[in-house]
This record gives sequence, structure tokens and C-alpha cells, in this order.
Amino acid sequence: MKEILTWSPRILAILFIGFLSLFALDSFDYTHSFLQIITNFLLHLIPSLLLAGCLLVAWKYRILGGLLFIVIGLVFTVYFGTFRDTSNFLTISLPPLITGVLFIISRWSDIEK
Repeated sequence: MKEILTWSPRILAILFIGFLSLFALDSFDYTHSFLQIITNFLLHLIPSLLLAGCLLVAWKYRILGGLLFIVIGLVFTVYFGTFRDTSNFLTISLPPLITGVLFIISRWSDIEK
């Protein structure tokens, strides 16, 4: 059970970062210059890079990382307006919230033993 609690938030975070990174491919449209395309691509990757940074923190400091993921889930809810549509909330905001809670639970399970 300890292994599942340790690795499930990490795997979920990696999968979610990969999922969000797919949206960055939307910037390749061939109607703009190469520099504009690369700039748009990097701008679209900002949420993924932010989550990757949180994952690096959470890998070492699970409670702090869990709190960061929860805050990011709340920010996604407000900034992207996912509270207006259930499917958007379930797709964009819920995975970081669940990941954050799982990181905190995994750390608490280690403390109790």
C-alpha cells in the first residue's frame, strides 16, 4: 500500500503534465513566422512547466508539493473558468487537486508508521 500511495500522485502528475502539453501543439498553424510559432508554443507550455516545477518540489517535499498542486488546481478553476462546466472542471482542475491530496496523504501515511 505504501508503494501505491508513493507512486500514484507522481504518475498522475506526469500523465496530467503530458496531457496539458498536448494543448501546446495547437500553436503550430503555419500561418505565422517560425519565431511566432515557437513563442506561441512556449507560451502554451507555461502551465505544464509550472506543474513540472511543482512535481519536482513534491517529489522531495510531499506536503509542500501537495499544497502547491491544490493551489494550482484552484487557480486553474478560477483562471480557466472550469467551474462553469463540469467536464472542463473534471478534465483541467480536478487532476491537480487529486494529485495534491494524494501527495499529502502519502506523506501522512509515512509519518504514522
